[in-house]
Amino acid sequence: MALSTLRRQARQALKGKWGAAVLVMLVYFFLNTIVPTTIEIFASGGWNAWIEQENPPLAASIVNLLYSFALIPLGIAMYWVFLDVYRGQHLHVSHMFSTYTPVKRAFKLIGTFILYSIFVFLWSLLLIIPGIIKALAYSQTFFLLKDHPEYSVLQAITESKKRMKGYKWKLFLLYLIFFGWGLLAILTLGIGLLWLIPYFYTSLAAFYEEFIRAQEINIE
Repeated sequence: MALSTLRRQARQALKGKWGAAVLVMLVYFFLNTIVPTTIEIFASGGWNAWIEQENPPLAASIVNLLYSFALIPLGIAMYWVFLDVYRGQHLHVSHMFSTYTPVKRAFKLIGTFILYSIFVFLWSLLLIIPGIIKALAYSQTFFLLKDHPEYSVLQAITESKKRMKGYKWKLFLLYLIFFGWGLLAILTLGIGLLWLIPYFYTSLAAFYEEFIRAQEINIE
């Protein structure tokens, strides 16, 4: 399947859901940007102190670090939410928080993200190119955990690596296309990203559904 067909199917999946998708992105932006900034301002002793400081207080840094870990399942939820969209399900803001229940799953996703990041980082220490290749190889981990909650963290990463054989270049090209559009979206003061990011995630979901999940369907 050509990438143009993949992207067209992603747009079709989002038809009639763009408003909800933009709302999801606004909530995501608020939780990722406004909340941690507010925490830092409060911990710094107010707006004036925050403006004048060179470095945030230690307490603010610790709280924001813990908060960033707590947001990891929310970031992974973006993969799951738009995979559901691609599969024809309704889109609602509440779906963003599905990765937090049960709590055990939330901790598993945090652990998965940390291990994934460590693997990619270690490969990147060799050279940038090996790091990129491994990031592409492990890229389907979070999708696989949605469809296979029984997978362990290492099993999901290994399965992603296995299924991505022969597809890494195609996914790299998909990333490259959206990177170019992302640069253009920045020229709109970032407003265009509210539409581009849902389109990006839905296209990634289409990639997973058509190339990665299709492998187990064919086996069955």
